[in-house]
Amino acid sequence: MVVIVMGVSGTGKSTVGRALADRLGWTFVDADDLHSVENRRKMAAGTALTDVDRQPWLELLRARMEKALDQREDLVLAFSGLKQLYRARLTVDPERERWVYLHAPASVIRERLQKRLGHFMPASLLQSQLETLELPEDAFTVDVTEPPDAVVERILDGLDLRPR
Repeated sequence: MVVIVMGVSGTGKSTVGRALADRLGWTFVDADDLHSVENRRKMAAGTALTDVDRQPWLELLRARMEKALDQREDLVLAFSGLKQLYRARLTVDPERERWVYLHAPASVIRERLQKRLGHFMPASLLQSQLETLELPEDAFTVDVTEPPDAVVERILDGLDLRPR
């Protein structure tokens, strides 16, 4: 199975995704780590990526998901998934994939981004991400104003991923 943890920058996709994968004993992949150097530079300079910029990245992410599903590797992927088009591009096998949408008020996210150190995504791009975001209709939605451990518990319950 693949669980894709999505949301705008600053919602905790990496933190929650990694904690979820650790809790389940699954592999964790952060989509941010697979951005090209050029895309990282662009974002660090405060320039939002275009669909053309994202295309090779989406192809790489899809290939990673296909590999996991083909090899029956359980995987948690942290991925922004801002547009339905991007989510559709990554959908390989809907029966073995679950989407989790992390959200919080913009003020909470902005504050988190302003405190975050060493990340290529500046807080100045939050507004463009919020404007780009197309709310998912088929995702389990979780408010991330709670601590990460509580968010992980909600996901485990909501997706019925607890060991039996």
